[in-house]
Amino acid sequence: MNSFSEAQKNFEYIQKIRRHIHQRPELGFAVHETANFVVQELSKFNNIKIKINIGQSGIVADLEAPSKNLINQSRIRRVALRADMDALPIQELNSCEYKSLYPGKAHMCGHDAHTAMLLGAAKILSENQHLLSQHVRFIFQPNEENFPGGAPAMIKDGCLEGVDEIFGMHVWPLIEVKNYGLVTGPSMGKPDTFRIYLSGKGGHASIPHKAIDPIVIGAELVSAFQTIVSRNIYFQDTAVLSVTQFHGGTTHNVIPEKVFIEGTIRTFDAQISQLIINRMKEILKGFELAYQVKTHFEIDHGYPVLNNHAASINHTKHCLLKLFPEKNNESFNALPSLGGEDFSYYLKEIPGCYIFLGCANSKKGITNICHDPQFEIDEDCLIYGTALHCQWALDVNNNFSFKQS
Repeated sequence: MNSFSEAQKNFEYIQKIRRHIHQRPELGFAVHETANFVVQELSKFNNIKIKINIGQSGIVADLEAPSKNLINQSRIRRVALRADMDALPIQELNSCEYKSLYPGKAHMCGHDAHTAMLLGAAKILSENQHLLSQHVRFIFQPNEENFPGGAPAMIKDGCLEGVDEIFGMHVWPLIEVKNYGLVTGPSMGKPDTFRIYLSGKGGHASIPHKAIDPIVIGAELVSAFQTIVSRNIYFQDTAVLSVTQFHGGTTHNVIPEKVFIEGTIRTFDAQISQLIINRMKEILKGFELAYQVKTHFEIDHGYPVLNNHAASINHTKHCLLKLFPEKNNESFNALPSLGGEDFSYYLKEIPGCYIFLGCANSKKGITNICHDPQFEIDEDCLIYGTALHCQWALDVNNNFSFKQS
């Protein structure tokens, strides 16, 4: 079986699935219409066993390899392939015929493509079940976009039981279509969210010396935070501190009493994250003394760093070279991202990797980043993602010892 040829043959099906889901975006765990649709499609395929309501609204579907094909009869090897199903609370600004039908909701992160590609792979593999040398588990997960994510709930409900290795991918507008991006080790960052409540003393805008202006002080605080990464973090380490919200005041002639500041800290190392948090707290204490303000600091720790396993990355390169023998290992290398992904929870439990799938087409103007209201993909990427899902299932990774099931 040629995985790429099979994906090409099934392109119209995969595209149709993607566009159907794209028009009907759902948020968080409330992906009921999407999940029902996925189950309906899986039910059309041969010999796939389906479990619903995993991790609240997720789906786990198993396809068994024929016993005569199992490489080692003393062990049952099972590989898992994961896709996320949830959308974003964004108003889509594209004008395509399949644009979102639901106001304020849109698939602006490509999860519609992820689900469609995994359904396409399930269809192809079920039709070629006789070729499998390992069992395959298809995981359709809700709530990737919102902390604490859907992965912990899926794991709690047993989605990884009996699984030896897990793979996943994300459409990536920083990479041109027909290409893949692989990162060994830390691939995606640890996203923490901070909130600061700054209290001064309100007053009339014409007599600011009678007030303690939290807007001026807050603006200086934002500037002070920008020195933390540049002056406290080693230059070879990676960190980002971004202030993304600043709210205060109600009218032109009143100095407000309070302002609210929110933002994110992104790193590939929990210790570096904590160093940044500690410096922020120290700076806040200094501002309290210097400006006679009161501050309250809150931090929400996000997903763990997504650490790809070297053996799984090497196996993925092996799979890609089977699909594209004209390429070489170096052509698949990519830079890590400080975006967060709850796939990291799976990789803390079992070996696996998460890769980037090129979906941009600069010649066609398809370059908008994920979460942009005009985000779009070159749908040719659906072929490339589906083909790799199939190859992951067909090729057993012998680079490490699988656990007994």
